[in-house]
Amino acid sequence: MERGHPRCLDCADLGHLVFLPRGDTALTRRAREESALSAVVVRFHRRRGRYERQGVLVEEAGLARAEARCLADAEARARRRARDAARRAARDAEFVAEFADRIRRLFPGCPEDRAAAIAGHAGARGSGRVGRSAAGRAFSQGAVVAAVRAAVRHVDTPYDRLLMEGVPRREARARVAEAVASVMAGWRGPFPPGTVTTGPARST
Repeated sequence: MERGHPRCLDCADLGHLVFLPRGDTALTRRAREESALSAVVVRFHRRRGRYERQGVLVEEAGLARAEARCLADAEARARRRARDAARRAARDAEFVAEFADRIRRLFPGCPEDRAAAIAGHAGARGSGRVGRSAAGRAFSQGAVVAAVRAAVRHVDTPYDRLLMEGVPRREARARVAEAVASVMAGWRGPFPPGTVTTGPARST
C-alpha cells in the first residue's frame, strides 16, 4: 500500500524479491540479515480482526546464502531443538501432575484417572485452554473448577449431542447445568482427608 492505494510489487520496486513462507525462524532471520531489501507479508484475518504474518519477501541471493548457513549448522540446531523439546516435555509433565493434584484436593471424589485426563486436556501446550491461561498456570481455584466443569459437561452429560443437534451453545449449557452441578457436588465429598477414589470414566 502506498498513500492508501495498493501497488503491484513491480511498481513498488519489490518485484525482484522472492517469497519465503513463515515457519522456519532461523532461515527467516538469516534471510533478512543477508538481504539488503526485505518486506514482511501479512494477510488480514476477517474473523480475528487482525493482520497475521504470512512470511517475508527477500532477495534471492540472500535467501541462498541464508539456506547455506542453515545447512552448515543444521545438526547443531537439531540437537538444540531436541534438548529444548525434552525440557518442555518435562515441564509440561510436572505442570499436568500438579494440576491433577489440585483437582483431587478440590474434588477428592474425582477418580484419579479422570483427574489426570482433565489436567492433561486443560494443560495441553498451545491449546489456549484454561490450564494454559495465566490463572491456570498459577493453579487458581477458579481455573481448576472451570477445567473440571468443562470436562464434566462434555463427558458426563449429553452436551455434545445437543450441540450436534443444533441447540445453541448457551441453551445447551443451561440444559445440562443441573447434571454438571450434581457430578461436581458428588466429587466434592464429603470424603475423609487422604481418601483416594477410583472408578470408570464415562467416554463420549
